[in-house]
Amino acid sequence: MDQSNQRTFNFNAGPSALPLEVLEKAQKELVNFRGTGMSIMEMSHRSAPFEDIHNGAISRLRKLYSIPDNYEVLFLQGGASLQFSMIPMNFLKIGQQAGYIMTGSWSEKALEEAKLFGEPYEVASTKSNSYRNIPTLEELQFHLDDAYVHVTSNNTIYGTQWSVFPDTGEIPLIADMSSDIMSKPIDISKFGMIYAGAQKNLGPSGVTVVIVRKDLLVKANEEIPTILKYSTHVDGNSLYNTPPTFGIYMLGEVLNWVEEKGGLEVIAKNNEVKAKVIYDAIDNSNGFYTGHATLESRSLMNITFRVADESLEKLFLSEAKEVGFVGLNGHRSVGGCRASTYNAVPLEACQALSDFMVQFQNKHN
Repeated sequence: MDQSNQRTFNFNAGPSALPLEVLEKAQKELVNFRGTGMSIMEMSHRSAPFEDIHNGAISRLRKLYSIPDNYEVLFLQGGASLQFSMIPMNFLKIGQQAGYIMTGSWSEKALEEAKLFGEPYEVASTKSNSYRNIPTLEELQFHLDDAYVHVTSNNTIYGTQWSVFPDTGEIPLIADMSSDIMSKPIDISKFGMIYAGAQKNLGPSGVTVVIVRKDLLVKANEEIPTILKYSTHVDGNSLYNTPPTFGIYMLGEVLNWVEEKGGLEVIAKNNEVKAKVIYDAIDNSNGFYTGHATLESRSLMNITFRVADESLEKLFLSEAKEVGFVGLNGHRSVGGCRASTYNAVPLEACQALSDFMVQFQNKHN
């Protein structure tokens, strides 16, 4: 445990670690926000101070990702799970097809929701391999008249991640980037839409970021509930209804933190170093630890592994918790171990985990 500030080594998969500097700034501003005499949680979302916060967060996101002018940026609610429904509701017409690339539980959930609105199909799936890998680009065959192709960029449960995205040509590529958004540079122009829950790399839970190309909005279905239309939120600058004001404030401060760290290229390099420290402990263990994901599909955000001797796994997790590691249990659906190394998890935490893994192995080998 880091005794200097009494904080744990937080490897939770989400809600997850936030930058300490951001938390400390929020603490200072919590009761009296910048001389207003109110907390950010008390002020109107129509007020000038909040308008500055809201628009500032959008501007920072646009700057960090170099988002082209033909894309809208929205802050919505309902998490990525609501987007599973909103996407086909807006963009998939009855009788129309959309391709879903299956790489884990979240793509499964997205596909099931799409079945309520059109005729989605599986482009490819690695379920038969327990979702240990991402499909190769050669496996992907799309229908030229697909409304869109959907992909999950990073799979928190299985610890896999796309390193190169498919080229879908004229078909809009829609990506759920909930667990690796803001972790590295990406070319926004390759996507028709990107969406992400904030609770991994962007801020606290409660905010969902949507980056959507304007031409998709022009063709969207209109015979759907008002609050579920993307156009409604574009027209209202994401203020059609009361937004999660504190969450948006925090998101803006996290984006400011990313800027201060040197931007996405620096963040990406840091994430590579952090992940390598833990993967090295797995790879150099002579089979004491086994990774779930294949080498070419490994995630830099969620490192999933097992203790090969399953009788030791509970002891490993128990002893890790005793010395200050939090969130190392694998997802309840698959078990095992998982270290989520999102942007705000410091290198020191990853090195401490790696050292603990080596020590545990030496004690029980």
